[in-house]
Amino acid sequence: MPLERLQKILAAAGIASRRKSEEMILQGMVSVNGVTVTQMGAKADPEHDRIKVGNKVLQPPAASGSKHHEYILLHKPKGYVTTVTDPEGRPTVMDLVKTVRARIYPVGRLDYASEGLLLLTNDGDLAHKLTHASSGVEKTYLVKISGRPDAESIARLRGGISIARGNQPADRVRTAAARIELAKNAENPWYSVTLIEGRNRQIRKMFEEIGHHVEKIKRVRYGPLELDVPPGEFRALTPREVQELKRAASRTSSSKLKDERPRKRTRATDQRR
Repeated sequence: MPLERLQKILAAAGIASRRKSEEMILQGMVSVNGVTVTQMGAKADPEHDRIKVGNKVLQPPAASGSKHHEYILLHKPKGYVTTVTDPEGRPTVMDLVKTVRARIYPVGRLDYASEGLLLLTNDGDLAHKLTHASSGVEKTYLVKISGRPDAESIARLRGGISIARGNQPADRVRTAAARIELAKNAENPWYSVTLIEGRNRQIRKMFEEIGHHVEKIKRVRYGPLELDVPPGEFRALTPREVQELKRAASRTSSSKLKDERPRKRTRATDQRR
């Protein structure tokens, strides 16, 4: 079998997405034939090399059985981390899908305090496409915030806003356009927020930039998939859903997120025409 990049081997084995696999390699968690690998670009032969991730030895393709892909839609509850393992000993989403025989892993992430639709699969290529920055797959969330933002603040979020990249306040990045609609009018309202990207704690940071704390986040759509199971429950995707998801992942974000709100004509607008 020809040599393949380590991150691709790990993703195909269902250990993690390619992006997460790259992080694991850089952290010195992966070894090949007893030698720890910490540089990107390293290759191996999954059939003949002994590849180890932490304390786990990868089984060669011939011993791991069929390459049948599994696609699972899970309703992640609050209080679970979106990882295969957690060094702090917190419950992970893998605890909720123990009955699935295949070695699946989460695609993307939802915060510990967030809930909603999470996709898990052992299809490394699809996971890579879905988590890549250029995929442009729409994700919709219901978001409860404290206080009522004014129309100008919501307009700033719709057009893209500068937020901190990671945990460095001085390192800023501008978010892509978002579709934001009022879902429930209350003293602490709910908004429907649709994004085409998934930066770390993005929604929380966006609303913090306009002075409003996010109280709850629930993802209700991921591309063509809709949340339709109770918290903690999961189901397999239908063949049609898999095909629709693959088509969505093959598109790029070259086309901007469309704002479906009908535009209201005003006297000022007419005068500019």
